[in-house]
Amino acid sequence: MDCEKLGSKPDGFERRGQAWFCTTGLPSDIVIEVEEMSFHLHKFPLMSRSGKLTRLITELNEEEICCLSLSDVPGGPEAFELAAKFCYGMKLEITPLNVGALHCIADYLEMTEEFGEGNLLTKSEGFLIQVVLRSWKDSVLTLQSCERFIPQAERLQIVKKCVDSIAMKACTDPGLVGWPRQEHEGLQSPGGSILWNGISTGARHVQPQPDWWYEDIAALSLPLYKLVISAMEDKDIRAEIIAGAVVHYSKKSIPGLTKRQAGSAIGGLSLGSASYEATQREILETVESLLPVQKNVVSSKFLFGLLRTAIILNASEPCRSNLERRIGMQLEHVTLDDLLIPSYSYNVETLYDIECVQRIVQHCIFFDQQAPESVHQGFEEGAFIGSPSLTPLTKVGKLVDAFLAEVAPDVNLKPDKFQSLAEALPNYARLYDDGLYRAIDVFLKAHPWLTESERERLCTSLDCQKLTLEACTHAAQNERLPLRVVVQVLFFEQLQLRNAIAGSYIAADTADPARTSRFNPPSDFGILGPAMLGGEGWNGVLRENQVLRMDMNTIKSKVTNLERECFTIRQAIHKIEKPKIAVSSKARNIISKFGCKFRTQVCDSQERTVITVQNLDGGSVETPRRSRHRRSTSVS
Repeated sequence: MDCEKLGSKPDGFERRGQAWFCTTGLPSDIVIEVEEMSFHLHKFPLMSRSGKLTRLITELNEEEICCLSLSDVPGGPEAFELAAKFCYGMKLEITPLNVGALHCIADYLEMTEEFGEGNLLTKSEGFLIQVVLRSWKDSVLTLQSCERFIPQAERLQIVKKCVDSIAMKACTDPGLVGWPRQEHEGLQSPGGSILWNGISTGARHVQPQPDWWYEDIAALSLPLYKLVISAMEDKDIRAEIIAGAVVHYSKKSIPGLTKRQAGSAIGGLSLGSASYEATQREILETVESLLPVQKNVVSSKFLFGLLRTAIILNASEPCRSNLERRIGMQLEHVTLDDLLIPSYSYNVETLYDIECVQRIVQHCIFFDQQAPESVHQGFEEGAFIGSPSLTPLTKVGKLVDAFLAEVAPDVNLKPDKFQSLAEALPNYARLYDDGLYRAIDVFLKAHPWLTESERERLCTSLDCQKLTLEACTHAAQNERLPLRVVVQVLFFEQLQLRNAIAGSYIAADTADPARTSRFNPPSDFGILGPAMLGGEGWNGVLRENQVLRMDMNTIKSKVTNLERECFTIRQAIHKIEKPKIAVSSKARNIISKFGCKFRTQVCDSQERTVITVQNLDGGSVETPRRSRHRRSTSVS
């Protein structure tokens, strides 16, 4: 650390308790009090260098010992001690750690050139410009030393000069100008290794990274750090570098930014004082305001850490809203673990903060709506499937479905809140609704007390047309789903099979253009023979036909079982509602005497109807269907 030596006389100050005495052999004739410290000095040396002390001493009565009390002295008793030694011509050193205080107290005491050539104000200003501002490390140390008297340092432009110097050096390649300085800078072998006493050590200079200055400025106080970051933004430093510096400062200043530390942070806040909580809240809100607004310059994990801490500290509403907006801007990069924000409030019944997640999703949709409308319209028409511009929102759709499935088992989660989050995404955000179907199934399983109407209302969020065949198969057998939804699933499942059959023929026509030119199949696909498709094509069509036939038979059996169950339910309801016939005791005795018994029989008289289904190979299959008739009650 560079320094400048002033004065030639030996140090003649002696401290006795809370007082300083000048041991020059002459009795002191003035006592100056600075805060809790008193200085027993002499008038003449002070008046020869300070205009303020000259004016104050002149105004006092002609007494043998004068007493002065100085208030708001920048730097306190330590700075006044150095200024007094300068007035006596004693030895002292100006360093980056005390030059700020010396310059401020020299201005406070009016130690200008009018009261002596080479006065303290000139000396301190020269050292500041010629030494401190040329060095990165010295600029940081001087700025850090001004924390106790920031108003005076700002008025004298000390803070501004140091901040501008730091910002300029941070945006400059340190390899070009030597910041920070390296030891053994000139001792290098021709191969580039460091020399020690002329011997190669094998070590090489490490090129400084863009984050070489993060740790140095992290030691500054919050107001000074904010000034430095603002100056760097004015210097057009890249947003990624500024964001890295702010993240580094946050991790050193704010505890509990990770999920593992969140629990200990809550305990620390509960045991800590209100002033500590207020300080942490101020740091967090300042950090949020310093983060760049560009997308993806800060990791989503860090933003979620700030958001959780903001909720714990009860930060201001704009701060939390801005964090949610930042997360929503890059929601496609969020993981499910990050999205599970615990409910820290006792007023919220659910385990996780559903409302916060919904606000984040709404911010994401808002930013997505800034995209051209033609992209969304094209997707709905099926023309842009797999387009890179739609990939982020489809990722968000999968993330929201996974989040819904994770929170669905919470018995305190209301259906309206669940449905509101499920319907927050637009239709084009989900390629398939399998994830949403799984979440709804988990929710219905965890909430068996829901009425039929509530179940139907909840299932309106589900688009049965966007379910895959696997999901349709599971939904058709799901007893928790409303009957109306099951019927819709069966209908669209058959529609998918029909489209698959049509697609197979279209693909066969496209694969053999010569056959297409010779034969144009009718709209009902007609009857195709082996001579038209060839050996390989015909075998493939036969295999596909067999698979589709088996799927159709499976669906028919499911529909038959469903109709049978519905008939059984209606029959049971009819028996319950049918009024019983009152039989007297006398009639009962007559019936028992003749041995008559009532017997109710319900049997199925099955009429066989035949439905002819035309096969792809030209044949036909007869599918039997049985109709049920109820036989009347007989008395034997």
